[in-house]
Formats: sequence, structure tokens, C-alpha cells
Amino acid sequence: MFKLPKKIAERLSQDIGIDLGTANTLVYVRGKGIVITEPSVVAVNQKTGQVVAVGKDARDMIGRTPTHITAVRPLVEGVISDFEVTEEMLSYLIKKSQSEKMLFGPRVVIGVPSGITNVEIRAVRDAARNAGAREVFIIEEPMAAALGARLPLEEPVGTMLIDIGGGTTDIALMSLGGIVRSKNVRIAGDALNQDISAYIRSEFKILIGERTAEDIKIAVGSVTKQITPLQSTIRGRDLVTGLPREIVITDSDVREAIQSSLSTIVDAAKEVIETAPPEVVADVMRVGVYLTGGGALLRGLPQLLAQELKVPVHVVEDPLTTVVRGTGLVLEDIDKFRSVLVDDDEGIIQN
Repeated sequence: MFKLPKKIAERLSQDIGIDLGTANTLVYVRGKGIVITEPSVVAVNQKTGQVVAVGKDARDMIGRTPTHITAVRPLVEGVISDFEVTEEMLSYLIKKSQSEKMLFGPRVVIGVPSGITNVEIRAVRDAARNAGAREVFIIEEPMAAALGARLPLEEPVGTMLIDIGGGTTDIALMSLGGIVRSKNVRIAGDALNQDISAYIRSEFKILIGERTAEDIKIAVGSVTKQITPLQSTIRGRDLVTGLPREIVITDSDVREAIQSSLSTIVDAAKEVIETAPPEVVADVMRVGVYLTGGGALLRGLPQLLAQELKVPVHVVEDPLTTVVRGTGLVLEDIDKFRSVLVDDDEGIIQN
């Protein structure tokens, strides 16, 4: 395939990095930084097949649409579940990120969860190409997050990172620019929302939507007992009477609701440490674990992990943007970071 000379390509296109998340998608434009942060939601008119809204506008429609319009999340647990809708969303984001019409499509670096299959990687690559990308590069999210957090990846030092996103939790031990041990669990922010919704339905006999469950998690979510108890008033449909009802939810309720899912994440982190080489474990004991992703903002989670794993736990600066900042770093010098990019057929791209 013909490749443009580097200097000409840079003038005639705008390269972008994308954190293709289950809950939110972030876009980084080379030379400008993060320009888009949108929920990964698309509203589709079922009668015409047309996309009605993308991102925040579509998210506001969840649970409020007429029968012929559906607000869908095209990514489930970090992977594409609806190829055509994902393509439409990527096309919208790529066009929105371009400040002016370019002669050539952009080179795109996309972060994906670790451990996804070749078929799933190919689906991401094809969706981006069909959406207008000239070249597509794939990077595993733990690696991108570590780059974005400026962790010492290239050094012979073990670095452990836990990335709790919307659909998946990525746990990785890295050293010398590669992943030594990793585990991906399909329990993260969305699962916690479902836990909260199920708990309220079971304990209070009230039905709430996913938006409300997420709002509760953000407002009063906590994994450790708070000095000052937190509480939030919510409204939902009473399952007994079928009428609207208002109740007060506390941080204690949320703790009980999400306890099982958090235990799964902790057990996965322990498993990664238990199977790692002893030298790498010694590095982690000395340096600590780095926590990133939206889940890092859950009150008390760093303290819980530190207590369970017996190592220090640090929340990285601006945990919501580390993956997309990592893709931006790769964009600055793709040749330098080529060894950490993933190929859909052969695993890691070789230099």
C-alpha cells in the first residue's frame, strides 16, 4: 500500500488517538490535546435506520425515547457489540475532531482492553477504517494508560497498573516495554451500576434506570466507612403499587450492593501478583500499584486495595484521561512505540 511521505502526511491530515471506552470515548488530536469527551452512546431511529444523536445528546435520551428511537451503547464490556453503530459513532467523532477539512483521513491510535480476541481487534480496526481513518494502530489499554501516566515502562522495573473502566478492569504487570502478566475481568463501572440497581430493587422494591444507578454511585459510592455518612435522595417506580416513590440511599447501602463485584476485582489483582516473577513482585512492593480509570475515583478504593494487596496504591493524575493521553504519546512518534502496538493477525508488531 502506498504511504505518504511523513511531512506531507502531517500537513494534509490530523492524526488522532481514541480511548474507545464502554462508558465514554475520548479523542486526542496531535498538537492540540484532548478535544472530545463523549459518552459511548448512539441514538438510532429504527424506522429509517438513521443516527439521531451521538454522545451526550444520545445519553440524555436513555430511558426517555419513543418506541421507534433506541439509545444504544455499541460497546459492551470493552468490545464492539454493534459494528454499524460503532462505525457511525467513530465517523462522527473523527469528523468532529477535525478542525478543518483535510485532504487525507487521519492516522488513528485506538486503545482496547487487554486480552480481547483477534476477531474483536479486527472489528475495531475495520470500524475505524470505514469511519475514515487512513491508518489504524491498536494498543492495549494498560500499556496506553501506563504511557499516559508517564510510568517507567522502558526500564527493567516491574510496574503494576489497575485500570477500572466502564466495561472492563484491566490489571497488568509491565517491565521493559512489555506486559509480564495481565488479567482482564468484565466487571467494572457498569457492573457496579447494575449491582446498585439490583440491590435497590431487592431491598426497597423500587425500579430505577442505569442513569440513576450511576448517579448514586458517583454521589454516595464508597467502599470504606465514611467519617460523615453520605446520602442521596432518589426517585423510581414502586414495584408494588406501580406509582412513583422517593427514598434515601446511603453509602452503606452502596457498599453492601457492590461488595461482591469489588471482591472479584481484588481477587483478580491478587492472582496477577501471585503468578508474577518474584523480582517483579519485589518491585511492586517497593514502588506500589497505580490505579487509573473512572473506578479510581470511587471513595476508599485505593485504601481497600492497599489493605488487601499489602502494597502501596497510588491514584494516577487525572485517571479518566490516562489511556487517551497514552495514545497521544504514541502518535507523537509511532516508530518509537511500534513494539507495543498490537497486530490483529500476529500479536505484537515486530520492528
